[in-house]
Amino acid sequence: MFKALIAAAILTLSGTVMAEPLIIAHRGDSGERPEHTLAGYERAIDQGADFIEPDLVLTKDGVLVVRHENEISGTTDVADHPEFADRKVTKKIDGTEITGWFTEDFTLAELRTLRARERLAQVRTANKRFDGLYQIPTFEEVIKLAQAKEAETGRRIGLYPETKHPTYFASIGLPHEAALLAMLEKYGYTSADDPVFIQSFEVSNLKLLREKTRLRLIQLVASEGGPPDMPGVTYADMMTPEGLKAVASYADGIGPSFDMVIHPDGADSGLVALAHAAGLQVHPWTLRAENMFLPKPFQVGDDPAAHGNFAGAVKAVAATGVDAMFSDFPGLARAALKP
Repeated sequence: MFKALIAAAILTLSGTVMAEPLIIAHRGDSGERPEHTLAGYERAIDQGADFIEPDLVLTKDGVLVVRHENEISGTTDVADHPEFADRKVTKKIDGTEITGWFTEDFTLAELRTLRARERLAQVRTANKRFDGLYQIPTFEEVIKLAQAKEAETGRRIGLYPETKHPTYFASIGLPHEAALLAMLEKYGYTSADDPVFIQSFEVSNLKLLREKTRLRLIQLVASEGGPPDMPGVTYADMMTPEGLKAVASYADGIGPSFDMVIHPDGADSGLVALAHAAGLQVHPWTLRAENMFLPKPFQVGDDPAAHGNFAGAVKAVAATGVDAMFSDFPGLARAALKP
Protein backbone atom coordinates (compact mmCIF):
# COMPACT_ATOMS: atom_id res chain seq x y z
CA MET A 1 0.00 0.00 0.00
CA PHE A 2 2.87 2.36 0.77
CA LYS A 3 4.26 1.91 -2.72
CA ALA A 4 1.04 3.41 -3.99
CA LEU A 5 1.80 6.46 -1.88
CA ILE A 6 5.18 6.87 -3.56
CA ALA A 7 3.63 6.44 -6.98
CA ALA A 8 1.71 9.66 -6.40
CA ALA A 9 -0.07 11.81 -8.95
CA ILE A 10 1.68 13.50 -11.84
CA LEU A 11 2.78 17.12 -11.72
CA THR A 12 3.29 19.09 -14.91
CA LEU A 13 5.52 22.13 -14.57
CA SER A 14 6.99 24.16 -17.41
CA GLY A 15 6.39 21.28 -19.78
CA THR A 16 8.21 18.79 -17.52
CA VAL A 17 6.37 15.75 -16.21
CA MET A 18 7.54 14.48 -12.82
CA ALA A 19 6.27 12.43 -9.91
CA GLU A 20 4.44 14.62 -7.42
CA PRO A 21 6.47 14.75 -4.20
CA LEU A 22 5.01 13.55 -0.95
CA ILE A 23 3.83 16.24 1.47
CA ILE A 24 5.14 16.02 5.03
CA ALA A 25 3.16 18.07 7.53
CA HIS A 26 5.88 19.86 9.50
CA ARG A 27 4.88 19.50 13.16
CA GLY A 28 1.30 19.15 11.91
CA ASP A 29 -0.60 21.94 10.19
CA SER A 30 1.60 24.33 12.14
CA GLY A 31 0.77 27.31 9.95
CA GLU A 32 -2.82 27.19 11.18
CA ARG A 33 -2.66 25.47 14.61
CA PRO A 34 -0.08 25.46 17.41
CA GLU A 35 2.63 23.02 16.41
CA HIS A 36 2.85 19.47 17.75
CA THR A 37 -0.78 19.21 18.84
CA LEU A 38 -3.21 16.44 17.99
CA ALA A 39 -5.52 19.07 16.51
CA GLY A 40 -2.75 20.24 14.20
CA TYR A 41 -1.92 16.71 13.09
CA GLU A 42 -5.54 15.84 12.41
CA ARG A 43 -6.04 19.01 10.38
CA ALA A 44 -2.91 18.23 8.35
CA ILE A 45 -4.20 14.75 7.56
CA ASP A 46 -7.58 16.16 6.57
CA GLN A 47 -5.79 18.53 4.19
CA GLY A 48 -4.11 15.65 2.40
CA ALA A 49 -0.71 15.34 4.06
CA ASP A 50 1.01 12.05 3.26
CA PHE A 51 3.13 12.10 6.43
CA ILE A 52 2.95 13.87 9.78
CA GLU A 53 6.11 14.86 11.63
CA PRO A 54 6.47 14.53 15.41
CA ASP A 55 9.69 15.77 17.01
CA LEU A 56 10.52 13.46 19.90
CA VAL A 57 11.95 14.28 23.32
CA LEU A 58 11.72 12.32 26.57
CA THR A 59 10.21 12.86 29.99
CA LYS A 60 11.86 12.17 33.32
CA ASP A 61 10.04 8.84 33.41
CA GLY A 62 11.20 7.85 29.93
CA VAL A 63 8.09 8.58 27.85
CA LEU A 64 8.48 9.87 24.29
CA VAL A 65 6.55 13.13 23.96
CA VAL A 66 6.17 15.49 21.06
CA ARG A 67 7.87 18.90 21.25
CA HIS A 68 10.18 20.79 18.90
CA GLU A 69 12.72 21.12 21.70
CA ASN A 70 13.18 19.69 25.16
CA GLU A 71 13.09 23.31 26.39
CA ILE A 72 9.37 24.11 26.46
CA SER A 73 8.92 27.73 27.57
CA GLY A 74 8.24 28.85 24.00
CA THR A 75 5.60 26.24 23.22
CA THR A 76 3.74 25.81 26.53
CA ASP A 77 2.42 27.85 29.44
CA VAL A 78 4.97 26.37 31.86
CA ALA A 79 6.14 29.84 32.94
CA ASP A 80 2.63 30.52 34.26
CA HIS A 81 2.77 27.57 36.65
CA PRO A 82 4.23 28.71 40.01
CA GLU A 83 4.49 25.11 41.15
CA PHE A 84 7.21 24.61 38.52
CA ALA A 85 9.12 27.86 39.05
CA ASP A 86 12.02 26.04 40.68
CA ARG A 87 12.43 23.80 37.61
CA LYS A 88 13.80 26.70 35.56
CA VAL A 89 17.47 25.97 34.97
CA THR A 90 20.34 26.61 32.56
CA LYS A 91 21.71 23.65 30.62
CA LYS A 92 24.19 23.13 27.83
CA ILE A 93 22.47 21.38 24.93
CA ASP A 94 24.65 20.52 21.94
CA GLY A 95 27.21 23.09 23.06
CA THR A 96 24.75 25.96 23.57
CA GLU A 97 23.65 27.25 26.97
CA ILE A 98 19.86 27.43 27.22
CA THR A 99 17.77 28.65 30.14
CA GLY A 100 14.23 27.42 30.66
CA TRP A 101 12.17 24.37 31.52
CA PHE A 102 13.12 20.97 30.09
CA THR A 103 10.97 17.91 29.46
CA GLU A 104 13.48 15.58 31.08
CA ASP A 105 12.85 17.33 34.41
CA PHE A 106 9.11 16.54 34.32
CA THR A 107 7.15 13.33 34.56
CA LEU A 108 4.49 12.75 31.95
CA ALA A 109 1.81 13.42 34.58
CA GLU A 110 3.36 16.81 35.30
CA LEU A 111 3.62 17.70 31.63
CA ARG A 112 -0.07 16.86 31.26
CA THR A 113 -0.90 19.86 33.45
CA LEU A 114 0.61 22.22 30.84
CA ARG A 115 -1.04 23.54 27.69
CA ALA A 116 0.40 24.28 24.25
CA ARG A 117 0.96 27.79 22.90
CA GLU A 118 1.73 29.18 19.46
CA ARG A 119 5.52 29.40 19.11
CA LEU A 120 5.56 32.09 16.38
CA ALA A 121 3.00 34.32 18.07
CA GLN A 122 4.26 37.54 16.48
CA VAL A 123 3.92 36.06 12.99
CA ARG A 124 0.95 33.69 13.28
CA THR A 125 -1.25 35.86 15.43
CA ALA A 126 -4.43 34.00 14.46
CA ASN A 127 -3.06 30.83 16.05
CA LYS A 128 -2.97 32.50 19.45
CA ARG A 129 -6.71 31.90 19.75
CA PHE A 130 -5.89 28.22 20.32
CA ASP A 131 -3.45 28.88 23.18
CA GLY A 132 -4.34 26.86 26.23
CA LEU A 133 -6.57 24.34 24.48
CA TYR A 134 -4.23 21.42 23.83
CA GLN A 135 -2.00 19.13 25.86
CA ILE A 136 1.46 17.93 24.94
CA PRO A 137 0.82 14.65 23.09
CA THR A 138 2.79 11.47 23.51
CA PHE A 139 4.28 9.76 20.48
CA GLU A 140 1.88 6.88 21.07
CA GLU A 141 -1.09 9.23 20.84
CA VAL A 142 0.17 10.55 17.50
CA ILE A 143 0.47 7.00 16.18
CA LYS A 144 -3.04 6.17 17.37
CA LEU A 145 -4.39 9.29 15.67
CA ALA A 146 -2.69 8.38 12.38
CA GLN A 147 -4.10 4.87 12.47
CA ALA A 148 -7.59 6.10 13.40
CA LYS A 149 -7.49 8.48 10.43
CA GLU A 150 -6.34 5.61 8.20
CA ALA A 151 -9.43 3.67 9.24
CA GLU A 152 -11.61 6.72 8.58
CA THR A 153 -10.14 7.71 5.20
CA GLY A 154 -8.97 4.42 3.75
CA ARG A 155 -5.55 5.85 2.94
CA ARG A 156 -2.18 5.25 4.58
CA ILE A 157 -0.89 8.05 6.83
CA GLY A 158 2.89 8.07 7.23
CA LEU A 159 4.90 8.89 10.35
CA TYR A 160 8.08 10.94 10.18
CA PRO A 161 9.57 11.16 13.70
CA GLU A 162 12.70 13.16 14.49
CA THR A 163 14.98 12.26 17.36
CA LYS A 164 15.85 15.57 19.03
CA HIS A 165 19.29 15.89 20.68
CA PRO A 166 19.80 12.11 20.86
CA THR A 167 23.39 12.26 22.12
CA TYR A 168 22.37 14.62 24.92
CA PHE A 169 19.43 12.44 25.95
CA ALA A 170 21.62 9.32 25.90
CA SER A 171 24.12 11.12 28.14
CA ILE A 172 21.47 11.56 30.84
CA GLY A 173 20.26 7.98 30.64
CA LEU A 174 17.27 8.58 28.37
CA PRO A 175 18.24 7.23 24.93
CA HIS A 176 15.70 7.50 22.13
CA GLU A 177 16.41 4.39 20.14
CA ALA A 178 14.95 1.52 22.17
CA ALA A 179 11.82 3.43 23.19
CA LEU A 180 11.24 4.65 19.63
CA LEU A 181 11.64 1.28 17.95
CA ALA A 182 9.58 -0.51 20.61
CA MET A 183 6.70 1.93 20.15
CA LEU A 184 6.80 1.63 16.37
CA GLU A 185 6.94 -2.17 16.55
CA LYS A 186 3.98 -2.19 18.96
CA TYR A 187 1.86 -0.59 16.23
CA GLY A 188 3.19 -2.71 13.37
CA TYR A 189 5.96 -0.56 11.86
CA THR A 190 9.07 -2.69 11.31
CA SER A 191 10.04 -2.82 7.63
CA ALA A 192 11.24 -0.61 4.82
CA ASP A 193 7.81 -0.97 3.21
CA ASP A 194 6.07 0.65 6.16
CA PRO A 195 5.23 4.38 5.90
CA VAL A 196 7.87 5.56 8.38
CA PHE A 197 10.99 7.68 8.06
CA ILE A 198 13.16 8.35 11.13
CA GLN A 199 15.24 11.51 10.89
CA SER A 200 18.07 13.14 12.80
CA PHE A 201 20.60 15.94 12.48
CA GLU A 202 23.08 13.64 14.20
CA VAL A 203 24.94 10.74 12.63
CA SER A 204 25.80 8.28 15.38
CA ASN A 205 22.21 7.58 16.39
CA LEU A 206 21.21 6.96 12.76
CA LYS A 207 24.05 4.47 12.47
CA LEU A 208 22.89 2.81 15.69
CA LEU A 209 19.33 2.67 14.37
CA ARG A 210 20.58 1.15 11.10
CA GLU A 211 21.94 -1.78 13.09
CA LYS A 212 18.57 -2.35 14.75
CA THR A 213 15.89 -1.63 12.13
CA ARG A 214 15.04 -1.69 8.44
CA LEU A 215 12.72 1.31 8.79
CA ARG A 216 13.98 4.06 6.54
CA LEU A 217 16.37 6.68 7.92
CA ILE A 218 16.93 10.27 6.85
CA GLN A 219 20.06 12.32 7.52
CA LEU A 220 19.01 15.89 8.18
CA VAL A 221 21.43 18.61 7.07
CA ALA A 222 21.49 22.39 7.14
CA SER A 223 23.16 25.05 5.03
CA GLU A 224 25.46 25.92 7.96
CA GLY A 225 27.11 24.01 10.79
CA GLY A 226 27.47 20.28 11.17
CA PRO A 227 26.29 17.28 13.16
CA PRO A 228 26.43 18.02 16.91
CA ASP A 229 27.93 14.59 17.54
CA MET A 230 30.74 15.00 14.99
CA PRO A 231 32.94 18.01 15.81
CA GLY A 232 34.96 19.17 12.83
CA VAL A 233 32.57 17.73 10.26
CA THR A 234 30.31 20.14 8.38
CA TYR A 235 27.05 19.42 6.60
CA ALA A 236 28.70 20.89 3.50
CA ASP A 237 31.33 18.12 3.71
CA MET A 238 28.53 15.57 3.79
CA MET A 239 26.88 16.95 0.63
CA THR A 240 29.82 16.29 -1.69
CA PRO A 241 29.64 13.20 -3.93
CA GLU A 242 31.98 11.40 -1.52
CA GLY A 243 30.04 12.58 1.51
CA LEU A 244 26.71 11.53 0.02
CA LYS A 245 28.11 8.07 -0.71
CA ALA A 246 29.05 7.79 2.97
CA VAL A 247 25.57 8.88 4.04
CA ALA A 248 24.06 6.24 1.77
CA SER A 249 25.88 3.55 3.76
CA TYR A 250 23.57 4.11 6.74
CA ALA A 251 20.62 6.26 5.56
CA ASP A 252 17.99 6.11 2.85
CA GLY A 253 17.82 9.82 2.15
CA ILE A 254 18.74 13.34 3.14
CA GLY A 255 16.62 16.14 4.54
CA PRO A 256 18.32 19.40 3.52
CA SER A 257 17.04 22.90 4.20
CA PHE A 258 15.22 23.99 1.06
CA ASP A 259 17.77 26.74 0.40
CA MET A 260 20.24 23.96 -0.32
CA VAL A 261 17.95 22.62 -3.06
CA ILE A 262 17.23 25.91 -4.83
CA HIS A 263 19.35 29.05 -5.11
CA PRO A 264 18.00 32.41 -3.87
CA ASP A 265 16.67 33.07 -7.38
CA GLY A 266 14.74 29.79 -7.35
CA ALA A 267 17.10 27.94 -9.70
CA ASP A 268 18.01 24.29 -9.10
CA SER A 269 21.20 23.98 -7.03
CA GLY A 270 22.00 20.50 -8.36
CA LEU A 271 21.95 18.84 -4.92
CA VAL A 272 18.96 16.64 -5.74
CA ALA A 273 20.69 15.14 -8.75
CA LEU A 274 23.85 14.46 -6.72
CA ALA A 275 21.86 12.77 -3.95
CA HIS A 276 19.84 10.69 -6.39
CA ALA A 277 23.07 9.57 -8.04
CA ALA A 278 24.18 8.29 -4.62
CA GLY A 279 20.89 6.38 -4.25
CA LEU A 280 19.41 8.77 -1.69
CA GLN A 281 15.95 10.29 -1.53
CA VAL A 282 15.69 14.06 -0.94
CA HIS A 283 13.11 15.56 1.45
CA PRO A 284 13.79 19.31 1.94
CA TRP A 285 12.51 21.37 4.86
CA THR A 286 10.61 23.64 5.52
CA LEU A 287 8.34 25.50 3.10
CA ARG A 288 6.37 28.23 4.85
CA ALA A 289 3.94 30.68 3.28
CA GLU A 290 4.99 33.90 5.03
CA ASN A 291 7.23 36.37 3.21
CA MET A 292 9.87 36.26 5.92
CA PHE A 293 10.54 32.59 5.18
CA LEU A 294 10.47 32.79 1.37
CA PRO A 295 13.30 33.62 -1.05
CA LYS A 296 13.13 37.18 -2.38
CA PRO A 297 11.63 36.30 -5.79
CA PHE A 298 8.64 34.73 -4.03
CA GLN A 299 7.92 37.52 -1.58
CA VAL A 300 4.84 39.71 -2.14
CA GLY A 301 4.55 43.15 -0.56
CA ASP A 302 6.42 44.54 2.43
CA ASP A 303 4.70 42.76 5.33
CA PRO A 304 7.04 39.97 6.51
CA ALA A 305 4.14 38.09 8.13
CA ALA A 306 1.92 38.23 5.03
CA HIS A 307 1.76 35.29 2.65
CA GLY A 308 3.91 35.53 -0.44
CA ASN A 309 3.97 33.47 -3.62
CA PHE A 310 4.05 30.23 -1.69
CA ALA A 311 2.78 28.19 -4.62
CA GLY A 312 5.64 29.46 -6.77
CA ALA A 313 8.20 28.41 -4.16
CA VAL A 314 6.63 24.96 -3.82
CA LYS A 315 6.72 24.48 -7.59
CA ALA A 316 10.35 25.63 -7.79
CA VAL A 317 11.38 23.08 -5.17
CA ALA A 318 9.28 20.34 -6.80
CA ALA A 319 10.88 21.08 -10.18
CA THR A 320 14.27 19.93 -8.83
CA GLY A 321 12.87 16.40 -8.57
CA VAL A 322 12.65 16.10 -4.78
CA ASP A 323 10.91 13.01 -3.47
CA ALA A 324 9.05 14.80 -0.65
CA MET A 325 8.92 18.18 1.06
CA PHE A 326 8.13 19.50 4.52
CA SER A 327 5.62 22.31 4.89
CA ASP A 328 3.89 24.19 7.71
CA PHE A 329 0.96 24.54 5.30
CA PRO A 330 0.33 21.04 3.93
CA GLY A 331 -3.03 21.97 2.38
CA LEU A 332 -1.57 24.91 0.46
CA ALA A 333 1.43 22.83 -0.59
CA ARG A 334 -0.81 20.07 -1.91
CA ALA A 335 -2.90 22.62 -3.82
CA ALA A 336 0.24 24.16 -5.34
CA LEU A 337 1.21 20.81 -6.84
CA LYS A 338 -2.05 20.30 -8.66
CA PRO A 339 -1.72 20.57 -12.48
